[in-house]
Amino acid sequence: MIKPKVAFCWEASCGGCEEAVLDLNEDILKVIEAVDIVFWPIALDFKYADIENMNDNEIDVSFISGAIRLNEQEETVRLLRKKSKLIIAFGSCAHLGGIPALANFWDRESILKKVYREAPSVINPEGKEPQVKTKTASGELELPEFYDTVKALNQVIDVDYYLPGCPPSPDLIMQTITAILENNLPPKGSVIGPAKTLCENCSRKDSKPDIMTLKEIKRPHEVIIDPEKCFLAQGLICLGPATRSGCGERCIKANMPCRGCFGPTDNVIDQGSKFLSALASIVDFNDEEEIKKVVDSVADMTGTFYRFTLASSLIKRKRRLK
Repeated sequence: MIKPKVAFCWEASCGGCEEAVLDLNEDILKVIEAVDIVFWPIALDFKYADIENMNDNEIDVSFISGAIRLNEQEETVRLLRKKSKLIIAFGSCAHLGGIPALANFWDRESILKKVYREAPSVINPEGKEPQVKTKTASGELELPEFYDTVKALNQVIDVDYYLPGCPPSPDLIMQTITAILENNLPPKGSVIGPAKTLCENCSRKDSKPDIMTLKEIKRPHEVIIDPEKCFLAQGLICLGPATRSGCGERCIKANMPCRGCFGPTDNVIDQGSKFLSALASIVDFNDEEEIKKVVDSVADMTGTFYRFTLASSLIKRKRRLK
């Protein structure tokens, strides 16, 4: 029996998606038995050349986690696209840009300046910053180019399927692998997961008032959160109304509001503006000053509403001034 060839690759992300594969626990043994892992550099000793030496479309499916921040990452995913029959954007960063794409509120120059010259822990009197090419006594040292804009995977290569979440839940990972093995995948371009919003499946939905109104917005550390009551009804920002379900309500069960990591449902273009419109509809004020007070109480509004989706949103990044 010829096993499907599978690759895992980690780009600009925290590595949580790789940990999620390990969180399959004993089911990972079923995966290893069913597939031939031909590339997984974080776990096994594979080299870039191993992929280069493969025939085009030799890999059956590549799971790529992480956004694209460096030219090295772009080169790697383009190579995997060439060598793979299927590409799955694995997790929020590959799917939507994720938290790394919040860097799009700045640019390359300001980020490098902050990190290498202005950070409180940095001592760098000469103001040196990393260079793509540097001559040394041993020869020329080359580092990856740091891009000005962080991109989601489908902004760089063609993507066949999207596996959402920060990280994807083990159940959803196993469901996807089973669908691949049984050749039972949905149409190309699909996000693998339920089509409903988290609110529709939320265990607290029965506590939601018939008419929701909001007179103030609180942060979780400011209140004792009722573990059975709708977060929005408690004045807490919860992105459940604008977020795809399928996560297993991990945050909700931990008594924390939804952060939006599963991204929007299929009929929503921009998750941030979708939630903003939902929030505006329940703010119970007509006075402009009172409304402004409520809006100002949201710490880092764009970072909150676009935490995982900035790169793939209508905004995409802060406008360049030059």
